Amino acid sequence: MLAVIKTGGKQYLVSPNDKIKIEKIDKKEGEKIIFDKVLLFSKEDKIEIGKPFIKNRKVIAEVIKQGKGKKIIILKFYLLRKNESIYIISNSKHFSFWL
Repeated sequence: MLAVIKTGGKQYLVSPNDKIKIEKIDKKEGEKIIFDKVLLFSKEDKIEIGKPFIKNRKVIAEVIKQGKGKKIIILKFYLLRKNESIYIISNSKHFSFWL
C-alpha cells in the first residue's frame, strides 16, 4: 500500500509504518494528524490518481517527535558603490521539524 500526500507545499510518498520528516504542523507529540490531500493511492494492483486530490481518502499519522534542524547561516552581500567595499548582513536560523 502506497500513497502520495501533500503537506506544507511538498509531496511525500508514504506507506504503512514509514517515518517522514515534515515542517510546520501545529501538533504536539503523540497527537494524530489527518492528511486529507491524497494525490495517489495504490493498494496491490489497484491505483487511484486524484484530479488533483482523491475524494474520501485520508492518511492518518502520529507525531513522534518535534525538534529543530541544523542551523543554517544566511549571508547577504551588498555592494555600497562600484569598486568599493562590500557590506555583509549575517543571519542564522533553526528550522523546526516534526517526525
